[in-house]
Amino acid sequence: KDTSGVLLLARSVAAARHLTKCFRDQELRKVYWALTIGRPDPERGRIDAAIAKKITSTGVERVIPAPGGADATTFYATVDAAGSCMAWLALSPRTGRTHQLRVHCAEILHCPILGDKKYPAEPDPIETDGFGAGLHLHARLLSLPHPGDTGARRARLVVVAPLPPHMARTWRHLGFDPGTDGDPFAELYT
Repeated sequence: KDTSGVLLLARSVAAARHLTKCFRDQELRKVYWALTIGRPDPERGRIDAAIAKKITSTGVERVIPAPGGADATTFYATVDAAGSCMAWLALSPRTGRTHQLRVHCAEILHCPILGDKKYPAEPDPIETDGFGAGLHLHARLLSLPHPGDTGARRARLVVVAPLPPHMARTWRHLGFDPGTDGDPFAELYT
């Protein structure tokens, strides 16, 4: 609920069927932008780390990497960075598990997402004056086969969401260019 950006809703049974098929056949392209505390090494890659829900001793539900959990795959690429302190990542989940991107960044890359109160940096090493408050995870792009095109080379419906104000403020503060529209994962879908 804290993630900004593109949200896909079906308004009819037929649309729901089409979207379910797109998800099942992995025809959807999803690209998220995140600002992480720390810079991943390597700067580009694939994360295959199963995850599972766990109740902590305080009764809070968390998702953690867990052998035997639900398969979860995320592709990531560093778009820009502020030295080794922070990185702008493009993330493309191939599976849609709860908190998958947040857990993969924090627990596997060891680069938690700025503003993430559920999976925070411990301790938080970044002074956040000048940064927008809130989770810095944004559903930037969604691409799917156009529902009205049934030809052999189906056209794609592409939806791109601009950064929300809190993230736009942070991008300005760091000198990042949000006009970058390249899809660093295009080769995965060709």
